[in-house]
Amino acid sequence: MSQPIVVINPNSTEAVTRAIDAALAPLRIPGGPEIVCQTLADGPPGVESQSDADAVIAPLRRAIAAQDNSAAAFVIACFSDPGLHAAREATAKPVLGIAECGILTALTLGQRFGVISILAKSIPRHLRYYGAMGIGQRLAGDLPIGLGVTELGDARTTLARMSEIGATLRDRHGADVLVLGCAGMAHYRDALDAALGIPVVEPTQAAAVMAIGRVRLGWRGGR
Repeated sequence: MSQPIVVINPNSTEAVTRAIDAALAPLRIPGGPEIVCQTLADGPPGVESQSDADAVIAPLRRAIAAQDNSAAAFVIACFSDPGLHAAREATAKPVLGIAECGILTALTLGQRFGVISILAKSIPRHLRYYGAMGIGQRLAGDLPIGLGVTELGDARTTLARMSEIGATLRDRHGADVLVLGCAGMAHYRDALDAALGIPVVEPTQAAAVMAIGRVRLGWRGGR
């Protein structure tokens, strides 16, 4: 049996892991690698601050190192990409961060991307990352819906807020493609895409697609 791609949710909210698992269903194809979703039990309920992101780095790295011999690749399913580079030092297998993959995918779908984030306090952390990636000129905007990770299960409120913010990014900021700025938003992608009429990238899907390609082509991990 081939080794699976392991997708790790760095927060401890099982509902988020279930949403991620459901969003990855279309990528579980005959002949393709198995995709296994896991919850980091040591993580906070949501990664909503720099402190949260920093706190999960060590347990996330340990979880990846412990599975080095049994996994084909790893996906860190948090838009902060916490511990991405530390994790890449722990294994020779590919390690993908969903923010990096989601943004890179968006750049192939439009000229200016917008990000729908959860909370205003998440945005400075995101902006630092965009600067490090060198893609600031392609950013239309990053706006919050004002809901924390554990509140995303309220489907009516969440989708309404995401639709409102997505429309603002499209109409006022000039975004022609959107990226969901939290893995907990995964099951809203299809509805949001239909409502707004522009491509919407679910970043865990984007990272899993890249992981599948890396595994099938035999590419090793990078630093």
